[in-house]
Amino acid sequence: MGNIFSERLILRPWEAGDADALVRINADPRVTEFLLGPLSQAQAEEFIAAQNVQYAAHGTCLFVATLKESEELLGFIGVRRQTFDAPFAPCWEAAWRLAAPHWGRGYAGEGAQAVLRHGFDQLGMEEVVAFTVPQNLRSRRVMEKLGMRHDPASDFAHPALAPDHPLSQHVLYRVTARDRLPQM
Repeated sequence: MGNIFSERLILRPWEAGDADALVRINADPRVTEFLLGPLSQAQAEEFIAAQNVQYAAHGTCLFVATLKESEELLGFIGVRRQTFDAPFAPCWEAAWRLAAPHWGRGYAGEGAQAVLRHGFDQLGMEEVVAFTVPQNLRSRRVMEKLGMRHDPASDFAHPALAPDHPLSQHVLYRVTARDRLPQM
């Protein structure tokens, strides 16, 4: 176990000092447009603790994404074990969240491809899913560029949200170890 590297990124486990950056990233309304809102310091620390538990248990988590050249923290990219109440769970979930100034540069896809390869090749995952609200077109494009396919039959209402909540409905994408990941 350890860091995962791509051409421009280092994906690493979380450290206690990363909480401030996570709070800053999530304070941007562009970042939280399709989320429940900003994170408090306590919520950021809980998130980091949960990712460290994931990493210890599974060898993967939603990793800190940093630039190789500067070590600037961009956000997170990774694969985690998802166990909430949904027909497709438990499952491996790919997810990413980057600071808005770093959008549109291919970092999410590059990092996600690296963690998917790690999951399939090193950890023996057979399938990984990703999901978002239907209107999050940027994230859906990343999923499609990764070779993930939308599975409309598995679209779902997020179990953590009231059914009438505006962010409740989610689209589900899948990729398997047998699928050929595109070069990014």
